[in-house]
Amino acid sequence: MSPPDTRIRGLRASAYRIPTDLDEADGTLAWTATTIVVVHADVGEVSGLGWTYTDAACADLVRGVLAAAVDGRDGLDVPAAWQSMQRAIRNLGRPGLVSCAMSATEIALWDAAARVVGLPLCRLLGRAGESVPVYGSGGFTSYDDHQLADQLRRWADRLGMPAVKIKIGEGWGRHVDRDLERVDLAREVVGPDTALYVDANGAYAPAQAVRVGTRLDERDVLWFEEPVSSDDLAGLRDVRESVDADVAAGEYGYQLPYFAAMLDAGAVDCLQVDVTRCGGFGEWLRVAALAAARNREISGHCAQNLSAHVALATPNARHLEWFHDHDRIESMLFDGTLDPSGGEVRAELSRPGHGMRLKEPDAHRFRIS
Repeated sequence: MSPPDTRIRGLRASAYRIPTDLDEADGTLAWTATTIVVVHADVGEVSGLGWTYTDAACADLVRGVLAAAVDGRDGLDVPAAWQSMQRAIRNLGRPGLVSCAMSATEIALWDAAARVVGLPLCRLLGRAGESVPVYGSGGFTSYDDHQLADQLRRWADRLGMPAVKIKIGEGWGRHVDRDLERVDLAREVVGPDTALYVDANGAYAPAQAVRVGTRLDERDVLWFEEPVSSDDLAGLRDVRESVDADVAAGEYGYQLPYFAAMLDAGAVDCLQVDVTRCGGFGEWLRVAALAAARNREISGHCAQNLSAHVALATPNARHLEWFHDHDRIESMLFDGTLDPSGGEVRAELSRPGHGMRLKEPDAHRFRIS
C-alpha cells in the first residue's frame, strides 16, 4: 500500500462581507459589517480550512505570494511551509494583512495535515485538557440598555457562561459616566456570581485609565482589557500596577517579538492571542511558551471556533473569548461549529481536523472576492 500523497497542490482564498445584526461600536471604532477571508489548502486528496478577519485584500496575498511559497511542499511539514512563507514576505512587512494571510493559510495547512492522518486537530497538536472555558463578549457601546441586557442574559442565564464582557471607553473615553452606568447595568443583569469584564479598546489615556480602573474595582470588575493603547506598554504597566483587575492586551500582536516585549515590560496579567493574526497555531503555541516562562496565562481573542482547538493543546490557556460577531458569522458560514453551553467548549473528536467545512451555498451571497 503506497503512502498518501501529501504534497501541497494549491491555496484558494475568498472574501465575504457579512452585515452585523445591529449597529456595533466600541470605544474607538464603529462598524456595520465584518469581512472574513477564507482559505482552503489542498493537500493531496484533502482540503484544509482556515480563515481570518481582515480586509478582502488579504485574499490576493494568499493566492499570490503565499501560494507560490508553499506549492509542492509536503503538507505534513507545516512549520517548514510557514518558514517558506515567512521568507517570501520579507519585503512586504509582517504585521497586519500579511500576518493575517499567513495565519489563515497556516491554520488551513494544519487542518489538512490532520485530515490526511485522520486525527482531530487537537489530538495532532497534543491535548493538554478536555475542555476550555469561554466568556461571552460583545456588549457594544452602540447598544441601548435593553439590547445590552438581552445579550448578557443569553450568555449568563441561557448558556451558563461564567463571565461576560462589555465595551467601555465610549467616544475615545469622553463619556466615563455612561461607561460606569453600563457597567452597573451589566452587574445588575448578571448578578454577583458571574464575573464581569470590560474592554476599553485603548480609548483612555493612562492617568484617566487609572481613575476609571479604580472605579471599576469598586464594582468588582475582574478584567480590564486594553485600558490604553496596546502599543503603550509603559501605560499598560502603570494601569496594571494601580488597579486590582487583571489587565489584558495582545490582540494586535502579529509577531513573536511584540509579545515578548509586552511580557518583558510587565504590561499584562493575561496575554491575549488572536490565532488568525499572530501567525497561526504554531505561533500561538510559541507565544504561550513565552508567557509560561513568565508565569503568565494566555487568552484566545475572537475566532473562537479556531482558537478552541489549539487552546486545548495549551496548558496555560485561561479561556476563550466567545465574541458575538464571530459566533454569528461562523455559525452562518461553517458546518461543525462548537457549542459553548455550560460555559466551556470541547473539541470535536469524531471528525479529523477541526471538523468544520464552509457552507458554500450559504456563503455565496456574501462573497466579495
